[in-house]
Parts: sequence; structure tokens; C-alpha cells
Amino acid sequence: MHVVFGTGPVGRAAIAELNARGEPVRGVNRSGTAGVPEGVEVVAADASNPGAAAAAASGATAVYNCLNPPYDRWAEMFPPLQDSVVAAAQSEGARFVSFENLYMYGDTGGRPITEDLPYAAQTRKGKLRADMARSLETLSSSGDLELTTARASSYFGPGTTMQSPLGERVLGRAMQRKSAQVLGNPGLLHSYTYVPDAGRVLATIGTDARAVGNVWIVPNAPATSTDDIIAMMGRELDRDIKVSAAPDFVLKAMGVFNPIVRELPEMLYEFKQPFIADGSKFSTAFGIEATPLDQSVPETVAWWRDR
Repeated sequence: MHVVFGTGPVGRAAIAELNARGEPVRGVNRSGTAGVPEGVEVVAADASNPGAAAAAASGATAVYNCLNPPYDRWAEMFPPLQDSVVAAAQSEGARFVSFENLYMYGDTGGRPITEDLPYAAQTRKGKLRADMARSLETLSSSGDLELTTARASSYFGPGTTMQSPLGERVLGRAMQRKSAQVLGNPGLLHSYTYVPDAGRVLATIGTDARAVGNVWIVPNAPATSTDDIIAMMGRELDRDIKVSAAPDFVLKAMGVFNPIVRELPEMLYEFKQPFIADGSKFSTAFGIEATPLDQSVPETVAWWRDR
């Protein structure tokens, strides 16, 4: 049994892919309901409660951590959530599949991000991600956890709304014939992870023994500018989408009243220089490439049309 904690866009993508491969899969969230394929079990559990997490993981051969607490509450919520789900995996002797972002590598000055780069984060959230990753690596190296990790760049795709820089503030506004609101410099190269690709990577590393003990960056289509991707979206909508970037001082002013926006400025380096994630290690090992943008962009726009 594959048990996926978290049924946001990435969790649902992993569930859908595992189900398509014929694997038994269970989703875990607070409500016990989620938009998952027919026949997939979804159970309600508070993952921060170790006992509840362990009960939800009963019978698991692999446990996937796709949880993502509110952006402004990472420091207080994220490490205990990880510890609880790790303990659930250990109680079943299950493989632990960790889904993460790239924050722990810090500002690489535009250098492509690969799995072997050191954790050099200087931001609060980047340091937190590095500490959480090191905690898992310590358990793995001591033999106390069978670990494999997937790391993704900024993501987009069907089902992604406020979580994606191309979601509500770009396509959501475009559907209302409003200008897209972006971060930083939209003319720079940026790797965007297509959520179904993240699902394929998670399903692969959760089922293939070769993945254990390794970190895998999710493959992305060749990096292109945010401007170019938004232009592709506009062509799907048969209209131009105007683009506006919020100046730093505006974000800081908004952050006075909005705790989520308050967390954004420290991560703006990702959008003020080229931000390129190299997923070639995974593609070489498993023969799975990223979905091309000329497929992923139309599929994303179609989801927004049907929403």
C-alpha cells in the first residue's frame, strides 16, 4: 500500500500516477475527501498527531510526504509534521518518499541547481528546509529510515491555484481578462515543474529500489522566461496577456497586512536572476523526460477553462 500524506496538487498527482500504474494507494488529509480517481481510498487524519499518522499509514510499503503547511507557519508546523510522518513510516518499515523544493540550496547566482550542490541557504525558509533535509539524511545514513527524495522547482499545471506563481495571479487573472501579476523579472530564464511530472517522479522513486538513498530533482522542460510561458498561455486563450511585476516596496507594504505576502521577499532571488533546475540525473536513470511546454501549457489552460 502506498500512503500519500497531503492531497494538494502534488499529492493528487502522485496518487493519480500510482493508481494508473495499478498500485494500491491511500490519500491522507484532514477532511477525508479529495478529488482522486475512483477506487482510491482517502482517510481523515491530523498528520501532526503521531498516533493518527501511524494509524493512517497502516499497511504501508511506502509513505509519501506531500504536506505543505501555510507558508507563514512553516517554522512552527513543518518540522513536527515531517517527524510525525517519518515515525509513521518507521512503524510500518515503509520507504519514506520526501517531496521538497529547492530552497535549501540557496542563491546559486544563476548557476543550474543539481543534486550535489551544498546546502547554502541564507534565508529563514531555506535554512529550515536544509535542517529538515539533514534530519532525514541522518536517519537514512544510520539505517533507521529507507529514504528517497524528490525536489521540484516552482510548479504549475492542472489543479494548481494559489500555490503556483503561474496560477491564480497569472492564469486566474487572465481568465478574467486582467493583467498577470508576477514576481521579479519575468524576462529571465526560469525552470517550472509541471505537476504531473512531479507525480511521475514520486511514483517512480516510491516503487523502484534504485531510487533509495538518493535525491532526485524533477525534470523540467528547458528553462524559458516567465514572459514566454505567459505568451504561450495567451495564444491558447487567443489574446495577449499583459504582465505586471510588483516592485519590492509594494510587496513589503502588502506584507504589513498579509502574512503570506510577508514571507515572499526573502525568496525573490529565485525570480531576479536565472533560476534553472537540472533534472537530468533522474531522466538518465529512469528514462523519463519532462512534459514539453507545448503540451503542458495547453493542458493547464484547459483545466482553468473547465474550472
